[in-house]
Amino acid sequence: MDDDSLDLDSADFAPGEDTAERLALLTLEEAHDLLRLLQTVAQEEGPVSPDADRWAR
Repeated sequence: MDDDSLDLDSADFAPGEDTAERLALLTLEEAHDLLRLLQTVAQEEGPVSPDADRWAR
């Protein structure tokens, strides 16, 4: 894909300040729980295993 073909002015991006308000912070315990969940899903054979493995890394 040519970089010249990208029209960033017409792209529909969410404003940064609106996006940041929606991002939730995880506690350390929640982050570890999420990591364990991702690692478990990554070990299973299924359609989301590769994505879970990527996120777990």
